[in-house]
Amino acid sequence: MELTKQFSGEQYVAALESWSWLDLHGKSPRFTSLFGDVFLEDENGAWWFLSTLTGELHPGWPDGAALAAELDTEAGQDEYLLGALAMAAFHRRGLTLGDDDVYAYVPPPVVTGKFDVDLIQVFKFSVAVNMAGQLHQQLREGT
Repeated sequence: MELTKQFSGEQYVAALESWSWLDLHGKSPRFTSLFGDVFLEDENGAWWFLSTLTGELHPGWPDGAALAAELDTEAGQDEYLLGALAMAAFHRRGLTLGDDDVYAYVPPPVVTGKFDVDLIQVFKFSVAVNMAGQLHQQLREGT
């Protein structure tokens, strides 16, 4: 099972529209986890990780080779791609993803504190990531 996905430029624009409160300037989305977490490359070739679960943007790797090496490990797949959860959603729950889909928690762990496989649903990538950005911004602002 492939643990990453790529989307069109238009889909990334729609998905990341609500994340303008983070500094995404100069960072281009290249691919995602099956949960819509976005891996971005900056103008210097360094890679960043946008977690839709925590609402945080982290500098991660100095170059693509370092990123690929980490994602090639079981620990990297579990931490950044949520590989075990994606496999459980597919095998245990039978949730399959269409070309435009990702997995998302309903309600999200930032609200419940739970990472229960039974709470995973299938959503359109741009909708799931955009809604996550709105939720994290509201939680940060206290509105």
